[in-house]
Amino acid sequence: MKYLRAALAAFCLIPSLSAAQTYPERPVRMVVPFAVGGAADTVARAVAHKLTETLGQTVIVDNRAGANSMIGSELVARADPDGYTLLMQLGPPHNTLPFFSRNVPYDPVKDFTPIAIIGTAPQAMVVNASLPVKNLKEFIAYAKARPGKLSYGTSGVGSSQQLGGELLKAATGIDMTHVPYKGGSPALNDVVGGQVPVGILVLSNVLPHVKSGKLRLLGVLQAERAKAAPEVPTLAQAGVEGFAVPDTWVGLLGPAGMPTAVVERLRSGIEQALASPDLQTRLATAGFEVEAHPSPAKFARLLAGSVDTYRDIVAKAGIEPE
Repeated sequence: MKYLRAALAAFCLIPSLSAAQTYPERPVRMVVPFAVGGAADTVARAVAHKLTETLGQTVIVDNRAGANSMIGSELVARADPDGYTLLMQLGPPHNTLPFFSRNVPYDPVKDFTPIAIIGTAPQAMVVNASLPVKNLKEFIAYAKARPGKLSYGTSGVGSSQQLGGELLKAATGIDMTHVPYKGGSPALNDVVGGQVPVGILVLSNVLPHVKSGKLRLLGVLQAERAKAAPEVPTLAQAGVEGFAVPDTWVGLLGPAGMPTAVVERLRSGIEQALASPDLQTRLATAGFEVEAHPSPAKFARLLAGSVDTYRDIVAKAGIEPE
């Protein structure tokens, strides 16, 4: 009987193995759960162009914006796991939405197959140059002397920037008010203009204003220094021991249950695409550091680990989903 079951299992695998060997046989749809022109869309279009070459089939970008990326993500989560419907997503919000909304119709880990991290975007803490602090330790002392008087701007609710700010508050005991914006650009404009004294924003976006002297850079939020500014310390190195938020990523995912061979075909195509100097330049312009050797296993660890980390931050901050 056991031999019969094994034979039946092997027989059932034949169609999926065959499909994986010939993949892709038709155009591939890459869903972007944001509007045209944003960071994820910019990356998706650049990657889709290169993947069309490496896969030998057209990769079509399909923008399905709405509900803070939930509409497009749900579409992919419910699709057949055959590799023909993929998701180019940002994390956050992918890995933080359940902490801010009670109505997320999918599990960000269990309902998806991680394929490849395309790149990561280091986040940085800056202050307006008018603030009388030169480093993080001076800032913490300044903030503690003025509880509730300072505010920090970010690209929005549920961003890694907001959660980084909440983690900093919990780790240091300072009291700052979060000011969420609808995107990084308006937040940056107000921090540069002094309307908001503190910003937690994408490193590449703040660097020109740091060089001009309008902003002062206190450190990066991730565990390691950024390739784009290796002289800038992490916040842990600058004085908050153990501080780090997970990498902010842009990555390619598919529905849960994709065949391993199809995942590897896509991963290999992504790695070839990322070797292109043109694509590297476009990713850098969008604020991302290129992932040199994309690995589904590494992506899966980052995704699951970041959800756990953000869950802890949210719990400490007392944030409740709405």
